[in-house]
Amino acid sequence: MAAPPARADADPSPTSPPTARDTPGRQAEKSETACEDRSNAESLDRLLPPVGTGRSPRKRTTSQCKSEPPLLRTSKRTIYTAGRPPWYNEHGTQSKEAFAIGLGGGSASGKTTVARMIIEALDVPWVVLLSMDSFYKLLHSLPHQVLTEQQQEQAAHNNFNFDHPDAFDFDLIISTLKKLKQGKSVKKTLYGANVIIFEGIMAFADKTLLELLDMKIFVDTDSDIRLVRRLRRDISERGRDIEGVIKQYNKFVKPSFDQYIQPTMRLADIVVPRGSGNTVAIDLIVQHVHSQLEERKLRWDMAALASAHQCHPLPRTLSVLKSTPQVRGMHTIIRDKETSRDEFIFYSKRLMRLLIEHALSFLPFQDCVVQTPQGQDYAGKCYAGKQITGVSILRAGETMEPALRAVCKDVRIGTILIQTNQLTGEPELHYLRLPKDISDDHVILMDCTVSTGAAAMMAVRVLLDHDVPEDKIFLLSLLMAEMGVHSVAYAFPRVRIITTAVDKRVNDLFRIIPGIGNFGDRYFGTDAVPDGSDEEEVAYTG
Repeated sequence: MAAPPARADADPSPTSPPTARDTPGRQAEKSETACEDRSNAESLDRLLPPVGTGRSPRKRTTSQCKSEPPLLRTSKRTIYTAGRPPWYNEHGTQSKEAFAIGLGGGSASGKTTVARMIIEALDVPWVVLLSMDSFYKLLHSLPHQVLTEQQQEQAAHNNFNFDHPDAFDFDLIISTLKKLKQGKSVKKTLYGANVIIFEGIMAFADKTLLELLDMKIFVDTDSDIRLVRRLRRDISERGRDIEGVIKQYNKFVKPSFDQYIQPTMRLADIVVPRGSGNTVAIDLIVQHVHSQLEERKLRWDMAALASAHQCHPLPRTLSVLKSTPQVRGMHTIIRDKETSRDEFIFYSKRLMRLLIEHALSFLPFQDCVVQTPQGQDYAGKCYAGKQITGVSILRAGETMEPALRAVCKDVRIGTILIQTNQLTGEPELHYLRLPKDISDDHVILMDCTVSTGAAAMMAVRVLLDHDVPEDKIFLLSLLMAEMGVHSVAYAFPRVRIITTAVDKRVNDLFRIIPGIGNFGDRYFGTDAVPDGSDEEEVAYTG
C-alpha cells in the first residue's frame, strides 16, 4: 500500500554512496576553487524545502556492537535498551527471527533520515541499522571484491558508476542479513536485534535479498531535491567541485535511478512520498512493526523450564568435583550464614581454584616429548587446542577470573551481563564483550551459582551465535541445582558442565535449597535485595 502524500520537511544531509578519493593532482585545483564551492554549497541551501525548526542536524542512528554498551543514539536522545529477551526455546534452538525492514530509494532521497525516524518512533531495544554503503566492492580487501586498477582510475575521475548493481557485493549482503535475522554475530561487529533496518539504493535489486525482507519501504523524493542535496553534500562535506558532481549525476546517478532503482518501487509494501516529512506513512510503518513484534514475541515459560526433564538421571556431561573431606569442609564454611565475609571470600577462592584445575583436565591434550635438564627425553602431554578463553557471567562470575588467570597463562577474558525483567520474569541480555576470533577457542563459561539455568542457557546461546562449537564450551559453577543442570544439558547436550556440588531442589522463588545464599552480596559485601532472593533471580547470574 502507498502512504498518503504529505508535505515533507526535507532532511538537509542524507547519506549516499561514497565516491573515490581525489588523486593528488586534483588537490591544487580543488584548493583554488574551495571558497567558490563553499559559497555554491551555501547558496544551494536556499533551493531546498524549509527544515523544521525543531530538527537538529542528522546523526546516523546506530545500534552498538558487542564491545560497547547496549544503547541507541538518535538525534533527539540516547535510548538505553531494556535488554534483549530470549530468542530461543527450551531446546536451545532459535524460535524467532528479527523483523527485517528494507528501505530503498534514490541517492539522497532521505532513506537514513526515515530509518532514524522509524527507530525513534518504535522506541524498542536492539535495533540494527545496516547500510548498503558498507557493501561497496571498493571498500573490501579480498581480491575478488575490489575494483580493478582501471575501475579505480575511473572512480578517481568521476567515471565509475557507484549507482549500478555491479558496484555492490550482494553475496556478502545476503549472508550478513541472514545471520542477523537468525540472531548470530557477523564480522561487522553487529549482534542481536529485534528489528533490522537495511537501507540502500539497491535494497530491492536482488531476488534472494527480497525474500529476507519482512517489510519493504520505498522513499520517493523529487529528483530536483535529490540533486540539490547531493550537490550541497559533496561540495561541503567531501570537498568536490560542482562540475564533477553534476557530471557524475548526469552520467551515472540519474540513468541508474531510472533503470535500476525507480522500477523497484512497485515491489515496496509502502511508498513514502517526500521522505521524512511524511509522518502519516511513518506512523503506519511503526504501527505495523509493533504488531509484527507482538506476534513474534516469545513467551518465556519458567514453570515449563522448571518441570521439564527433572525425573531424568543427571547427565553424563556433568562432572562434580570429588567430595573429599576438604571440599566438604569448605562447603560447610561458605554455606554457613554466620561465616564472616573475609572467610567467605577466602574459602570461595580456594574452591574456585580447585574447580578450575579440575575443569582443565577435560581439555584436549596430545602426546609430546621434551628433554629434561639431564639431557633425557620425557614423554608428556601438551594442550592440543589453539587458545583458552574465559567468559564470566556478571557479576558473580567475575569472581572466578583470578583463579582462571592463576592457572592459565595469557588467558583471554570476556564478559556477559544478563538480568531479569521484573515484569516478565525473562532473562535479558544487556551487555557482552567477547574477544575476537573466539570461535577457535575452548571457552570456560563461569558463574558461581546456577539455579534455573536460564542465564547459563542464554550465555551458551550467545557463544554459539559467535560460532563457538558446543563441545568446546565448559560451564563452571561452584554450586548448581539439579533443575539448572537438566535445563542446560537438555538444550545443549555437548556442553561440559562442571561444579563442586549439586543441590536437589529449588523453592517456589527458584532459590537453591539448601543453597549458599546470595553469592554476590556475600562476596562483595553489598546489601541483599528487598525480597531476599538469590542473585541469580535478580541479575540472572545463574
